[in-house]
Amino acid sequence: MSDANPGAGGFGPPPSQPPQQPAGGYADASSAPGYGHPHATPSYPAGYPQAPGYAMPLQPSNGMGTTGLVLGIIGVVCSLTFFLWFFGVVLGILGIIFGAIGRSKAGRGEATNKGAATAGLVCGIVATVILPVLGFLIFASVMGAL
Repeated sequence: MSDANPGAGGFGPPPSQPPQQPAGGYADASSAPGYGHPHATPSYPAGYPQAPGYAMPLQPSNGMGTTGLVLGIIGVVCSLTFFLWFFGVVLGILGIIFGAIGRSKAGRGEATNKGAATAGLVCGIVATVILPVLGFLIFASVMGAL
């Protein structure tokens, strides 16, 4: 046992000393992997594939449905006025057309917001059919009373 190293306890060479750190507690930036941070992961060489991303899918819009809704609302407002009823009927017809196109696109999955297209279709029908018919009935009843 006299041949054994007294510091190793007879089981092999003594353990190596850890490297000395600077007074601030941080290791030298040149010895650390990555961006100089001691816990950074090493950078991979070019040629490795990138991790799959989590990009959001593009949302299809429904411009036709929104246009039908706007035209239908303006058509209802114009149909309620006495002097602009003709514009209300024309805008109501356009609201019906754009609303129907928007609903068909939403039904095929090419567009979203089917509710706006449906509301445009309903407002267009109200502006085109119901309000002029009610106006005509009111006008006829007033003329019949005279």
